Amino acid sequence: MKTIIFPGQGSQKAGMASEFESNFKVVKDIFERVDEALKFSLSKVILSGSDDDLKKTEITQPAILTTSFAIFSVLKQEFNFDVSKIKFMAGHSLGEYSALVASGSLSLENAVTLVHERGKQMQAAVPEGQGAMLAVMGLDTKGLNFYLNKFDKKTGVCEIANDNSPGQIILSGSKDTLTNFSNILKNEKKRSIFLPVSAPFHCSLMKSAAENMKLFLQKTEFKDPSLQLVSNVTALPVEKDSDIKDLLYKQIFSQVRWRETVEYMINNGINDFIEIGPGKVLSGLVKRTNAKVLTRSINNIDDIKNL
Repeated sequence: MKTIIFPGQGSQKAGMASEFESNFKVVKDIFERVDEALKFSLSKVILSGSDDDLKKTEITQPAILTTSFAIFSVLKQEFNFDVSKIKFMAGHSLGEYSALVASGSLSLENAVTLVHERGKQMQAAVPEGQGAMLAVMGLDTKGLNFYLNKFDKKTGVCEIANDNSPGQIILSGSKDTLTNFSNILKNEKKRSIFLPVSAPFHCSLMKSAAENMKLFLQKTEFKDPSLQLVSNVTALPVEKDSDIKDLLYKQIFSQVRWRETVEYMINNGINDFIEIGPGKVLSGLVKRTNAKVLTRSINNIDDIKNL
């Protein structure tokens, strides 16, 4: 059985979706809709901007969502991909919004407006330079929590932000606190590396961003997804559309339970993961979680033809 998964922030690259935009009217139409909804030319940034242009969180988030949905639309409308054969959809952090659009729960216009605002609020929640994210390799959550429970965080924040796969966990929090913790890991011969991000996502420092997003979420219309959507917050399917807003609110400051999400889908019959959007990050995480399942990344026309 198949599932579709959508990537999150960090997968962007200059020129993504340009091959699709130059070949398919459906993509041109999507870009026009997005530009009109945002009141500026996001399509120009996606198609001809630099990597630096795409780094700004409030640009990155709608750009990845637009690219992911454009590729999904080509797959569905131009290549007649049978979505009814898909059992689940899921997305990593921002990718959850892509999944909501692809499943018909959220309109494209509302989605890009929300994630543009989400990016602004997440960036503004912590002054630049005061937050950070640290990737820890070679430990599972139990092993990492062993060190975290002994660690004196003092007045800072040091929390698990992403449980991505066995052996890859991301911490988020106060820069000085994470630096102290990375030194402890180094002394224990454990490898860690700071990520090139502009804010400490998915930790308690993001609660102000979540509170500011609550009003935007409350006034946005959501419908029942046409497919089962597996939530980042619970690593379980969303039971009813009325839960979606609360889960998206919590997602901003909660751990992304990606490994558990992948394991849930595998345990419920999924053996074929199709990643739609820029990059191949999620396919790699799925393989590290279970090497026996099939993974495919769809980010150019040849990928669709091979599918």
